[in-house]
This record gives sequence, C-alpha cells and structure tokens, in this order.
Amino acid sequence: QVQLVESGGGLVQPGGSLRLSCAASGSIDSIKYMDWSRQAPGKLRELVATITNDGRTNYRDAVKGRFTISRDNNKNTVYLQMNSLKPEDTAVYYCKAGIFHTGGYGDYWGQGTQVTISS
Repeated sequence: QVQLVESGGGLVQPGGSLRLSCAASGSIDSIKYMDWSRQAPGKLRELVATITNDGRTNYRDAVKGRFTISRDNNKNTVYLQMNSLKPEDTAVYYCKAGIFHTGGYGDYWGQGTQVTISS
C-alpha cells in the first residue's frame, strides 16, 4: 500500500507565506514525479507545480515567482513553499505522485490540505 499525507495548510493574511509538505510512504521503489494541485470552491482542480525525479520543475503562470516546489528523495517528500500569498490562492491543495512500488506503478493522491488567504 502507498499513502500520501499532506500537512502545512492554514489561514494566513495576504502577503504571507506557507509551506506545504507531502510525504509518501509504503512499499516504494522510486517516485517518478510529484506535484501539487489545488481546487477552489466551485472551480475545477488545477495543476500548480510539478517536480520530476531529476529535479525539473514546472509551474502554472499564476504562481511563478511566488511558489517553489522541491523534494527530498531520501524522505519521499515534496514541499511547496508559497510566498506573497493572495486571496485567489485560497483552495484545497492536493499532492499527487507517480510511484513505482511492489506490484507495479500507480498515481496516488493525498487527502488535501486547506489553504485560506484572508485578512
């Protein structure tokens, strides 16, 4: 079994910062990619940032220059450092990972963590 557990969400004022973490656990051989998506109320889930196993990153335009995705391969953990937060960043943030494990390969989602930007 593979599991992703997120942490680090919360309520911050506009202009503030948060750091999200997502740790993968289970019978993991390797992780192909890890990414963060978000879903605001009444909107579709959207991809925010991706990082590959060799460290290449990609961001949606709305967060470029403000968010930084990173990963610790030894800990099977991905992070999302979010700075200069705006009210429009309010959403439930989900991590996802493509994981090779005993039994094959699969894409796995975390349970989500709420991020609220409000004064």
